[in-house]
Amino acid sequence: MSHAYVLVEHTDGALDEVTAELITAARAFGAVSAVVVGAPGTAAPLAEALAAAGADQIVAAEGADVGERLVLPAVDALSILASSNPAPVLVPSSPAGDEIAARLAVRLGSGVLCDVVGVNADRTAQQSIFGDTISVTAAVGGECPIYAVRAGAVDAESRPGAGELVTLELPGAGEKDVRVTGFTPAERGERPALAQAKIVVAGGRGVGSAEGFTDIVEPLADAFGGAVGATRDAIDHDWYGGQYQIGQTGVSVAPDLYIGLGISGAIQHKAGMQTSKTIVVVNNDEDAPLFEIADLGVVGDLFSIAPALTEEIKRRRQG
Repeated sequence: MSHAYVLVEHTDGALDEVTAELITAARAFGAVSAVVVGAPGTAAPLAEALAAAGADQIVAAEGADVGERLVLPAVDALSILASSNPAPVLVPSSPAGDEIAARLAVRLGSGVLCDVVGVNADRTAQQSIFGDTISVTAAVGGECPIYAVRAGAVDAESRPGAGELVTLELPGAGEKDVRVTGFTPAERGERPALAQAKIVVAGGRGVGSAEGFTDIVEPLADAFGGAVGATRDAIDHDWYGGQYQIGQTGVSVAPDLYIGLGISGAIQHKAGMQTSKTIVVVNNDEDAPLFEIADLGVVGDLFSIAPALTEEIKRRRQG
């Protein structure tokens, strides 16, 4: 039976949203084996949610030292599985995911496609390239083609699977392993992660200051239950944290709704957000390039429009 492997992303005992998206995409190839890499006992609490998302098989790839190692445990797990029973492999497109994909391609002797936005049953994939200005269909060789799929590019569709739980004992660390000697987790707020958010409100140079983000951008994002993003200009001015930069050298987003406040629309920023399903732009410059790809453009003062929109969203949600 045709099948595919999916690398499960999980945080603090819960599935990341991208996992359901990967499982949905992998159904194009047949049955889905969801591979959970972690310390002993990691997979069992995730089994019910994975089965509900559509996993036909859940592979508990666990080892006592996984938490002290970087990247290679996932590479080990996927290469062991795909070597014995070849099939396509899907991983999330991220700094870690892209490295896992590359290392896995070398081990398996198969090609890899990064920044994928869709896969097909014939093992081809859609990619959005050259700063998301061109869409192409690509294919690579090998028995186990590897796809690094962009978060938010595939709409997750829950379709319950059998969820059969099997175990895979991982090999221990080797001489080439990078070991973690200390770890301080990043503080995670109540907003959704930027790369996976369904609604993103982004601010640019037109926001004017750090206070513009706290007083204008953040309240609107919170009214929608969305994430906050920023342009390179805003980051360079120290108005917002660098981890929230959207663009070619930052985070790529593809939310259901993107709202850009005071953003002119440099190509580097557009490259990271123009696959958003609905784009709304507010800017007092009617010639701003971001209007060219907007579904709705508002020429006006964001300092009046955004707070009014925030209050209207709050009113409708309370009503």
